Amino acid sequence: MSSLPDLAAVEAMDAADPLRSFRSRFALPEGVIYLDGNSLGAASHDVFSELQQAATEEWGNGLIRSWNSAGWFHLPLALGDRIGRLIGAAPGQTVVTDSTSINIYKALHAALAMRPGRSVIVAEGDSFPTDLYMAEGVASTRPGVTLRLEGRDADNIEDLIDDQVAVVLVNHVNYKSAELRDMTALTRQIHEAGALVIWDLCHSAGALPVDLDGANADFAVGCTYKYLNGGPGSPAFVYAAHRHHDAITQPLSGWWGHARPFAFEQSFAGGEGIKRFLCGTQPILSLRALKGVLGVWDEVDMSALRKKSIALTDLFIQLVEEKCGQYGVVLETTRDSEKRGSQVSFTHNNSYEVMQALIERGVIGDFRAPATLRFGFTPLYVGYRDVWQAAEVLEDILSSGSWKEARFAVRSTVT
Repeated sequence: MSSLPDLAAVEAMDAADPLRSFRSRFALPEGVIYLDGNSLGAASHDVFSELQQAATEEWGNGLIRSWNSAGWFHLPLALGDRIGRLIGAAPGQTVVTDSTSINIYKALHAALAMRPGRSVIVAEGDSFPTDLYMAEGVASTRPGVTLRLEGRDADNIEDLIDDQVAVVLVNHVNYKSAELRDMTALTRQIHEAGALVIWDLCHSAGALPVDLDGANADFAVGCTYKYLNGGPGSPAFVYAAHRHHDAITQPLSGWWGHARPFAFEQSFAGGEGIKRFLCGTQPILSLRALKGVLGVWDEVDMSALRKKSIALTDLFIQLVEEKCGQYGVVLETTRDSEKRGSQVSFTHNNSYEVMQALIERGVIGDFRAPATLRFGFTPLYVGYRDVWQAAEVLEDILSSGSWKEARFAVRSTVT
């Protein structure tokens, strides 16, 4: 007898799901199984109402007065504290601002300035590329600073950390393999070597519990448009531990980071604490969209979220391996759920074509070069029946060979 659950079993799992009511808070198209929340989260109905209010009332009627009357000016800090609850950060340590790339640039400069006798940045060779590009950019502006990479200069990041290292930039969850790092243990080792750490939370914020304060982290960055569902290109966030606030300096000294922005002084004087990571005028409509969905997140039990995430990904791995393994699909993600984020990746010799065929059938994941089929599971709106149906569709595409149709090989700009 097969060990695979049947449709009745997965429907029973959905019925018992304590998070099932959150699905109705999101505007998911009929007939679509959305497994790409690790790239762009689904839209929440709460976001639409926030945008309507911000655009038609506050901007349309309030005009410039809304910087004060609607609290626009204080949104980066207010929203930062709400994200702080989801990443284990006490108030006053997180600010929503700019993009992940820009925040990496600022945090790397801040960390290097705090370790003036050291000249090495450590990162992962298989990091999301923007992390590496920004690290290269920072090194190019600071004479003598070099970059060491896990996978190029040593097999393990731990072997790259010595008394020359100023800062380690590391992903909490790898964007392709979904490997989950032990934040507490690695932070401890980095500190024992006298270095600082910047955690990239792009694939863990909103996907699993994070405890930056508990791990004694120094800095962290992350985006809000993936699991947090803030909208395409929604502003990122940056975290700095309270103990570092007096020492923070970063080169993008824009007027929003000034201690007295409306004094219009000729020289820069940095604001207090986390405000020093602010730079220029913030995108208010995007911030208001994020505010809308954070109202949903205020209600979420992160422990329940993680439990469901593990169950969804375990189920998907089991179904795909048993149904599709004979067709050349190979698991790229670890089987150990405690070391896995909220996504599952498989490889296939024709991953791009297979993913395009899936998308046409209403199962939306994404492709990552050179050969990764990537599926993200957002527990707030993905159910167990979705997982079961997605595996069924994948099996049909592979067994029928429908992915071989020429149109599926045409490369789009965004994959």
